[in-house]
Amino acid sequence: MCRSIKTLRPPVLPEEATEEEIRAAALQYVRKISGFRAPAAHNQEVFEHAVDVIAQATAELLDGLEIRGQAVRQTG
Repeated sequence: MCRSIKTLRPPVLPEEATEEEIRAAALQYVRKISGFRAPAAHNQEVFEHAVDVIAQATAELLDGLEIRGQAVRQTG
């Protein structure tokens, strides 16, 4: 769907994805879905909220994935 979003899990990404990488992917997703590169002022709050929610869901997904031959990632 959005070719600029890169895979954020091993073995494609050799180390754990950073918060910055996760947020960048979430931002690209919201931009693609909304059709706005930068929202108008009256849409800024809902746009940023969507990025936050998607970044959190992405982090939870990555934390829960079990990649064959690798242990489950633990946070904290």
